[in-house]
Amino acid sequence: MVTFLPSRPGRLADVPSFERAIGGAESNVACALAAAGHTVKWVGRVGADGFGDHLVETIGSYGVDTSAVRRDPARPTGVYFRTAGDRSTDAHEVAYYRKGSAASAMAPATVDLAALDSGRVLHLSGITAALSQDCLALLRALTAPRPGRPLISFDVNHREGLWPDPATAGTTLLALARAADLVFVGEDEAEAAWGVTGGPEAIREALPEPRALVVKSGSAGATLFEAQAPGDRQPDTHPRHDTVTYAPALEVDVVAPVGAGDAFAAGFLSATLRALPPAHRLRHGHLMAAAALTAPGDLAAPPSRAHADRLAALDDDAWGRLRLGPGWTNAADRAQEEVPTP
Repeated sequence: MVTFLPSRPGRLADVPSFERAIGGAESNVACALAAAGHTVKWVGRVGADGFGDHLVETIGSYGVDTSAVRRDPARPTGVYFRTAGDRSTDAHEVAYYRKGSAASAMAPATVDLAALDSGRVLHLSGITAALSQDCLALLRALTAPRPGRPLISFDVNHREGLWPDPATAGTTLLALARAADLVFVGEDEAEAAWGVTGGPEAIREALPEPRALVVKSGSAGATLFEAQAPGDRQPDTHPRHDTVTYAPALEVDVVAPVGAGDAFAAGFLSATLRALPPAHRLRHGHLMAAAALTAPGDLAAPPSRAHADRLAALDDDAWGRLRLGPGWTNAADRAQEEVPTP
């Protein structure tokens, strides 16, 4: 979608002007991965209109292959407006205008399925499943077992406002997550969608099937549950044989609290594609999230790969003392990283 960012804090009724940007969970991940040096293709549908031109051109400018994007002459490109506040607060407002949009018409018959299976990883989002029955049918088709299926990465991305029926949201998102290989979910999302409380372990109990499960605990950190045997999907009956890794989040001077979840997924996927150790995968997720949090808008320039690798390799004490603020991704050395001494 095209995103309109407010010129100042306040209610949508009071904000006098907005700045145009791009938004969308999957395209955010695609842009961040491409900026981090990976070969990425984004597959979707936009209107045959100026906003569609803007989306395709902007996403392409990050180095993302947009050749499989289809233009819909009968449906517009979706747009949304949001307030400047954190979406976790009551003051946050989002106004979506995408009912009947080109993206809502995605279906197995209207997208390039061969393009979706052409990579090592196919990243999907629960937001898409909420847009229409056709979109849900597409996600079900893509997550179904089939020869040559790439690793399926699924970000639950539960958005209550997109689901008229909370029960439908819970059952739909759980079924899609169970069919994926790698799942990202926040503790707050698991409670809202599935009523699961009790921390990361309880979420893994409720979601044993994926080969890897990343549970995000907000500003505290993230936990990775990973089946020990490659390709081992966990059965409904236990015992389970997981490797469990926890990585605390970084202390960050937040500029804008949006886009961090997509950035975390991109950082984790980047490290996964490079076959980095579990703790480094989580830390790369935190670093990419920190890049998004310390910049306005949903997208931010990531740190260089060498810079991120060096930070991810810090010992636990040094990692815990990092504090990252605006501009840290451009630092050529540690000058812009505040690392307090004991």
